Amino acid sequence: MKPVDFVSFVDRLADVSGEAILPFFRSSIGADDKSKGGVFDPVTEGDRAGELAMRRLINQTFPTHGIVGEEFGNQNADAEYVWVLDPIDGTKSFISGMPVWGTLIGLTRNQHPCYGMMHQPFTRERFSGDGSSAVWRGFDHHNRPAERKLRVRACADLAQATLMTTHPALLSPGTLEPYRRVEEKVRLSRYGGDCYAYCMLASGHIDIVIESGLKPYDIVALIPIVEGAGGVITNWKGESAASGGAIIASCDRRIHDQALKLLAA
Repeated sequence: MKPVDFVSFVDRLADVSGEAILPFFRSSIGADDKSKGGVFDPVTEGDRAGELAMRRLINQTFPTHGIVGEEFGNQNADAEYVWVLDPIDGTKSFISGMPVWGTLIGLTRNQHPCYGMMHQPFTRERFSGDGSSAVWRGFDHHNRPAERKLRVRACADLAQATLMTTHPALLSPGTLEPYRRVEEKVRLSRYGGDCYAYCMLASGHIDIVIESGLKPYDIVALIPIVEGAGGVITNWKGESAASGGAIIASCDRRIHDQALKLLAA
């Protein structure tokens, strides 16, 4: 079975998760802290409802598939096909009423990311990719359904680049100084965005995203989108990003290599 066979099913997952999550956005719900005394790590009923809705549909439709989810752990994670789910990537933005969050739906085959979607139900946008191509679907200014292919822009030098990270305070120990070396070289740096930053890179609006401390459910869905749009995404050693950790995504191999050298210095 080819990954393309799952495209319509991923749309169904986006539908059911969006229906479960959206009623909690900009509501009076509270957030629990998963950090147990560390850096604030919120989780809401929207997170739980969205992941449960997706898990239910996956188990009904593909009972032999595995699931790796942020809120409810792993199920049959050594299966050929594994769904990697983050119901609300950007929960801090979610609880702040900011629309820069999204539902990440990734699919791996034999541990290799083969399809991914970032769904933002509030803005009604879907970014998806299979590693070879990537598309945006949403609505135009007349509120009509619209679709376009995603393509990164060219950027030959860090001095001309726009860099994003969710926030320097979220970088894991030992990674802030290397990050700052790259930030000092770019033309513009912006904070915030979580998964949205990677989709803006795939859309040709920014040039580089640097993060650390990521889990597989934070990144697996975004890899086929970035690569499908012509971008490069690896860990800081230049290896596969699928396991998470310290991640760098770039619009252009030239600035990717420049940044990797600074991160490793």
